[in-house]
Amino acid sequence: MLDTAFEALKKFDWGSDLAELAAIEDAAIAGHANPETREELENRLISALNGELTRDAQDYVCRKLAMVGTVASVPALAGLLVKKENSHLARFALERIPVAEAAQALREALSHVDGSLKVGIISSLGARRDSAAVATLGGLIGDRDPAIARSAALALGTIGNAESAQALTAAMRTSPINPQAIIDGLLSCAEAMLVSDQRAAASAIYKTLAADSHPRLVRLAATRGLLSCGSKQA
Repeated sequence: MLDTAFEALKKFDWGSDLAELAAIEDAAIAGHANPETREELENRLISALNGELTRDAQDYVCRKLAMVGTVASVPALAGLLVKKENSHLARFALERIPVAEAAQALREALSHVDGSLKVGIISSLGARRDSAAVATLGGLIGDRDPAIARSAALALGTIGNAESAQALTAAMRTSPINPQAIIDGLLSCAEAMLVSDQRAAASAIYKTLAADSHPRLVRLAATRGLLSCGSKQA
């Protein structure tokens, strides 16, 4: 059955009958309980991705690797990160494969891309909450491309740890290109810290943003955060 499904996959597009790929779907589900089934399917998906596929078929494979992928899938997916037509497909999978090597592949790709591809990879590092990327993202807050600078600040906010907050705070002191993105990142950091019961760290951020030097809406958001810190503590 899998042989037939993988033959159909070679010519797949999103207008095709998905029933032709039912065996792949069934194997992906069964793989959660059966490591051997998962490994066989992953290997076949990797082989397909390295072969000749339509773009829609590549999209399909990346979606399945997001479900069953392990460290073995990372090299094939990493090779797509620098390709304009495929980068977001690879990122979709690498964001979801829970191994350190997937995050490493995203970090390494940053130096080989620019523009929208870099923005996307930065977003994926944020989605993974990759603490190992904090130093690199902190350096990108000052990028000349406003979209890259903004995405780096927001990704740091999503990561939401103490190091992220330090990087954002340091960037705020250097007359940044996009101060609002840094503020948004800091608010996200504080919220993440509050959720993880780091009230003192969250409160310190909110107090900084409640200063008169910030716009009224920022001060209001910071004041609400401080009130939440108090209610959590009560």
